[in-house]
Amino acid sequence: MRIDEQHVTEPGLVVLDVTAADEDTIHEVMEGLQQLSATSGITPVWCTPGEAGVRARVYAVTRRPSSPN
Repeated sequence: MRIDEQHVTEPGLVVLDVTAADEDTIHEVMEGLQQLSATSGITPVWCTPGEAGVRARVYAVTRRPSSPN
């Protein structure tokens, strides 16, 4: 799966590919990531025939807003 260049155009933007044993687990991980930083939220889950687990891609911003002086 190709990563769209706009999702990593500047520092603080990341693309996370997550693999888990089942959909419940991967949804739990995406929800947890969403609470830690700004993310794309719950994204579609897919599986690749012949490979174990399910996968999802999450886009996130790791920068924290600047604090006022």
